[in-house]
Amino acid sequence: MNIIPLYDRVIVKRIEPETKTASGLIIPGSAAEKPDQGIVMSVGEGRRTDNGTLIPITVKELDLVLFGKQSGHNVKIDGEDLIVLKEEDIFAIIETGDE
Repeated sequence: MNIIPLYDRVIVKRIEPETKTASGLIIPGSAAEKPDQGIVMSVGEGRRTDNGTLIPITVKELDLVLFGKQSGHNVKIDGEDLIVLKEEDIFAIIETGDE
């Protein structure tokens, strides 16, 4: 199923945080409390100003992003847990160096 969010909304698939460090140390749950990470699956066309000007969305599909734990709305589509966020709820785009 193809989901196209409206306006300035973004569909994100949550990525579970790492529970182990690169050296093999296990990170306790309390220490792992950080903003969530996810992969952008789909984006809307953008936000319209009062005069009708379209302000396009900055993030794009497959971007890795940070957002707050309480941000957005959780939905399940085709058995997959997704989050619908407004673009303003996204804190940052994570550049992995693979681009």
